[in-house]
Amino acid sequence: MKILNVKSIQSQLILYFTIAIIIPAIITSIVGVKIINDQVIQQAENKVLSDLNSAREVYQNSIQHITNITRMIAVRSLIIKALENRDINFLKQDFNKILKREKLDILTILDENGNVICRGSNPNIFGDNLQSNLIIKNCIIKKQIISGTVVSSIEEIRKDSPELAERAIMKIIPTPKAISRTDTVETSGMFLKAAVPIFNESNKFIGILLGGVLINRNYEIVDKIKKLMYEQATYKGKELSTATIFLKDLRISTNVKNEDGSRAIATQVSEDVYRTVIEKGERWIGDAFVVNTWYIGAYEPISDINGQIVGILYVGTLKLPFDHLLRNSLLTFLGIAFIGIIIVVIVSFRLSKKISAPLKKLEIIADELANGNYNLDFQCNGPIEIEHLAGSFKNMAMELQKEKSKLEEWASTLEKKVQERTDEIKKIHSQLFRSEKLASLGKLAAGVAHEINNPLTGILTNASLMLEDLDQADPKREDVEIIVKETIRCREIVKRLLDFAKQTQPQKKLTNINTSIENIILLIRNQASFRNIQIEKNLDPNIPEIMVDPDQIQQVFINIIINAAEAMNKGGKLSIETKLDKNSNYITIIFKDTGPGIPDELKEKIFDPFFTTKESGTGLGLSISHGIIEQHGGTIDLDSKANEGTTFIINLPIKH
Repeated sequence: MKILNVKSIQSQLILYFTIAIIIPAIITSIVGVKIINDQVIQQAENKVLSDLNSAREVYQNSIQHITNITRMIAVRSLIIKALENRDINFLKQDFNKILKREKLDILTILDENGNVICRGSNPNIFGDNLQSNLIIKNCIIKKQIISGTVVSSIEEIRKDSPELAERAIMKIIPTPKAISRTDTVETSGMFLKAAVPIFNESNKFIGILLGGVLINRNYEIVDKIKKLMYEQATYKGKELSTATIFLKDLRISTNVKNEDGSRAIATQVSEDVYRTVIEKGERWIGDAFVVNTWYIGAYEPISDINGQIVGILYVGTLKLPFDHLLRNSLLTFLGIAFIGIIIVVIVSFRLSKKISAPLKKLEIIADELANGNYNLDFQCNGPIEIEHLAGSFKNMAMELQKEKSKLEEWASTLEKKVQERTDEIKKIHSQLFRSEKLASLGKLAAGVAHEINNPLTGILTNASLMLEDLDQADPKREDVEIIVKETIRCREIVKRLLDFAKQTQPQKKLTNINTSIENIILLIRNQASFRNIQIEKNLDPNIPEIMVDPDQIQQVFINIIINAAEAMNKGGKLSIETKLDKNSNYITIIFKDTGPGIPDELKEKIFDPFFTTKESGTGLGLSISHGIIEQHGGTIDLDSKANEGTTFIINLPIKH
């Protein structure tokens, strides 16, 4: 193997080319990985912080839910009458029904001095005075609703229910990176409670109704928080998202899993988090070791009704995917840099060889001439030798031109690849933009559920209680039953919107699409916006029933029909057609209107969340419809031309 002289032109060119690529490659790798790391961590922390806000909302909604239920029970005339008459038997029977129906753990009624009249979950113990209890004391003094988080001793819990006392007791499991505790068993219980003052018809304060739920080993809140975050997603066998409620530093309600797959109940929070959240009362966000793995977590203190910090609310996202992303990014940068160095070395070696060879030949000829060796293989007359020398330089130039063409071809290929990569990045950016819009839709749905569910809960509870109080022959009973039924339907509609934002599975059952369309037409045909619109139906009677969620599919059809009516505000014709596709694998539903159509520049945005051309529109209808059809395994397409109307084509799969 020929060894290059380090001072030769060829070796110097190779060295300079290599240095020129190594330094930018190293700088690019360091800067690129640093930027990716900062952005990934920032996005992860922002996501966790957003999840923590949602978790707090769920926690507060749970307290408000208990408060609403307790308040509605407290204003019942039968309860007030039973309290005044000390009708213990009625209270026992009524409280037993309410505890089961409303999923409460505690329902206790006391007189105006704080003496227990009846405990719904343990009616055999009564007569004791709870005036020293903080929530009862505040309710007696202020004579207004007091609700929030309360920590109760095992003695208090045992009076309410021996079963609750068993749930509350937890044997503490030593946990890595946690503070050491001298006790080995936790006996206190964390409750969500509401104390509601009771007034008689004369507006006289006559007692208190206390309702509550024990959080110890109650997983409803944490599982609801997890569903809002990532549903049941896992990564390499580990939970992608977790939520926990701590009593001080102890997990009393969690979906964090142990190695054996059980919930990590009675394990402890890390010492760093404990010092920040419990001792200092500050929020903690960052990498946290949770039981047996690392999470990007967010913690905030939970305070009782007296403002004392009694626990922690936690949400976390598994850190492992982000670590893998950073590692893969680093390997990608290093791989690109290494390939670039190899390419540059090869190219520089060939280029330097083509440059140095003619110069070496000229050097030899010059040396020969300098040494007086005139017996060279060249013609003696000068012009001929000059032509030969010019020919040599010409050949060298031709070789360089060939290399230049190769480099230009390589550069053209590289430019094409860069363009392809740029298009791919734009596509990913578009997908991320849509994900952000869908996240906004999730927040909107959560807000709607929060604002609507509270009054709906009050209406439903009050109507249900009124229904219980009415005799079977009472003429008002049918009206009250309608109120209860329609309120439940409203609550289901709100739940469907929230379920769509969380991408839950449709509740499918065998449905006749033609029947659904007929029902919708009956529903809308007498509305003012459809008086000048001719509806033409061409429904294939031979299409089979298919497995779909009828409520969601009707929602899609109504959205499209209403949009068509708004587009034809001065009148027109709406054609609705159903048929089987040529292979009988899909049912095709076609909605065609004679409206003004949709401009080409707006077609690709028409299914985007929050995109609308109407001043009062929300831009959610078609986005929700698109998501529903996708969840059913179908497709929804748009065909529209300016001044020629708009056609929506929906294909739903036939599954037997």
